Amino acid sequence: MKDVPGTPPEEQLLVGLARLGQALRISSYRNAGPHRLSPLQADIVTLLAGDPRPRRLNELTRALASSPPTISDAVKTLAAKELVERQRDDSDARAVALTLTETGRAEAERLVRMPEEFTEAMRTLSPDDLAAMLRGTSSMIRSLQDRKAIPVSRMCLTCTYFRPDAHPGTDRPHHCDFVDNPFDDAELRLDCPDHLSP
Repeated sequence: MKDVPGTPPEEQLLVGLARLGQALRISSYRNAGPHRLSPLQADIVTLLAGDPRPRRLNELTRALASSPPTISDAVKTLAAKELVERQRDDSDARAVALTLTETGRAEAERLVRMPEEFTEAMRTLSPDDLAAMLRGTSSMIRSLQDRKAIPVSRMCLTCTYFRPDAHPGTDRPHHCDFVDNPFDDAELRLDCPDHLSP
């Protein structure tokens, strides 16, 4: 029997990831909410909500892999919508520190709720498939970060508290020194407020 020519699985996976990304973008536009946030504005609000300390513009620029003018324009719009407060940074009077207003925190809570269509799609995955996808996604992100293709995010694989395979042969092989607990692949975090870079 002749082999059927096809696209390598790596390329098929990239096509699938691109389609998931497209679905997320479409959902983000549909979920603009009462403040009519663009996807970038929504990313800024959720990023600020994930870390309560005031953040500088250059931190947002790095974290979101954007340009300073683009981030600055988005922050100006968020300030005009009264979702973000700008104030002088205590450690550097020339710098501006950003925090969410009460309205901004409420909007962040709305934004982090998973849209129903994605909740339903996640339910189609078995626990093993979900864990495998999370493990594979984490590994790909780590590889891209190591190659400086994307900014370093606050995930387990880049955290000083993470101990991979510290408990071999168990159903929770990894260990987090921050909470002093074992965990499995399905509990890997891609964004953790307690992350500490090595």
